[in-house]
Amino acid sequence: MVQQVTASRVDREHLREQIQAKYTDVAQEPEKGFHFHTGRPLAGMLGYVGEDIDSLPQGAVDSFAGTGNPFSMGRLRRGETVLDIGCGAGFDALLAARQVGAAGRVIAVDMTPAMLAKARAGAAALGLANVDARHGYAEKLPVEDASVDVVISNGVINLCPDKVGVIQEMYRVLKPGGRFQIGDIVVHKEVPQDAKDDINLWSG
Repeated sequence: MVQQVTASRVDREHLREQIQAKYTDVAQEPEKGFHFHTGRPLAGMLGYVGEDIDSLPQGAVDSFAGTGNPFSMGRLRRGETVLDIGCGAGFDALLAARQVGAAGRVIAVDMTPAMLAKARAGAAALGLANVDARHGYAEKLPVEDASVDVVISNGVINLCPDKVGVIQEMYRVLKPGGRFQIGDIVVHKEVPQDAKDDINLWSG
C-alpha cells in the first residue's frame, strides 16, 4: 500500500521568518543557549572527530546546530562537487571542502544571511577557495540541474513543510549516479495534519 504524504499548510513565509530569526541568534549570540544543543558539545555527541572540530574556525564551531553527522556515511572523495543544503555557519561545508580538495567544490546554501556570512568568513579564514556560499531555499535550490555528485544536509529537511518538494530538488541537482548523505530527524509514526499545520510546533 502506497502512503500518501501531505505537506503542511503552515504559512511558509511566516515560518521562514521565525526560523531565520532563531538561527540569526545562533549565528550572532551562540553563547545565549537554545532549546536544542549547539557548538562543540553537540559535535562531540554526533560523532565528529576531535581533530576535525579543532581544525575549524571558532565561529563555525560555536554556531553549529545539527541533528546528525553526514560524514558518518563515508568521507567525500577528492574532486567531487558537493551541495550542502542549509549550511548554517559552515561547519559541514568547510569539512566537506577539505575532503574534496582544491579540485572539488562545495556549494553551500542557506536562507539566513547571518549564517551565510559566518560560512563565508570561515572559508576565508581557512583559505578555502572552493566554497561557494549562496542564499537560497531547500525547496528552490540555486543550483544547476545534474551538477552535483553529493548532497549533504544536517537537521534542515525537518524544518521544511514540503519534504517531497525538497527531495525532488535534491534529485534535480544530482548527477546520474549521485548520492546524498543526510543527517536529520525521522518520525516513525504518521504526524497528524493538525500538528503539521501548527506553526508553533515547527519553530519552537
